[in-house]
Amino acid sequence: MFTGIVEEMGIVKSVQHGAVSSFVEIKAETVLSDAHIGDSIAVNGVCLTVTDITVDSFRADVMNETLKRSSLGDLRQGSNVNLERAMSANGRFGGHIVSGHIDGTGTITDIKKDGIAVWYTITTSSEILRYIVEKGSVAIDGISLTVADVSDSDFKISVIPHTAAQTVLGFKKSGDIVNIENDIIGKYVEKLMKSGENKTEKSRITMDFLAENGF
Repeated sequence: MFTGIVEEMGIVKSVQHGAVSSFVEIKAETVLSDAHIGDSIAVNGVCLTVTDITVDSFRADVMNETLKRSSLGDLRQGSNVNLERAMSANGRFGGHIVSGHIDGTGTITDIKKDGIAVWYTITTSSEILRYIVEKGSVAIDGISLTVADVSDSDFKISVIPHTAAQTVLGFKKSGDIVNIENDIIGKYVEKLMKSGENKTEKSRITMDFLAENGF
C-alpha cells in the first residue's frame, strides 16, 4: 500500500521490451536506502516488484497487462519517474490509500497558471470519471491529489509549486499521458451496494445507511 506522497524523482537508465514482458532499470537514491529484492516500489503510480538492486539503481519486470493499462510503455532512457516505497507500518499517512494498481490513463488537455498554483485538466474515460468526485482524492502518476472540478469528459486538479517541482508533473505538457488510480474506497462502496442485487437477502449497505454514518 502507498500514500501518494512521492519520495523522489528517479531517472530511467534503460528499458528492454520483450515479446510478453519488459523490464525497466531506474536510477534512484532515497528509495534504495532500505530496498530489498522483492520489495514494492511505485513507479509513476504503478506498483512494481524490485528484482535486482545495484549501488544506484533498481530493476523491475513489467508485464504486458501493466503496459496496456498504464503509461509505462512510453518510458524511455532518461525519462523522469515518480518513486514511492510501500508505506511502513509506523509511517505517517500523508496522502490517501493508494494501491499502485492503475485503473487507466488520461490525457492532459490544458495547463494553466493561477497565481502560485497550476491547474491541470485531464480528459479520461467514463469508466474512470464515474469514481471521480469534486474534493475527492485521485492518484495521478502516483501523486495523491484533490479533485478541484469534474465534468462529463474531464476533471481538474490544482497543484502547488512544491508538488510540481518535486514530481514529474512539472515536466508535463498538454497532450501527455498520465496514469490514474481512483480512490479505492469508492470502488468498494459500489461493490458492497451491489452485493445484494439478484439475491434473496438484500445488502444492508444503502444510500440511507451511508448518509446516517457520515458518508
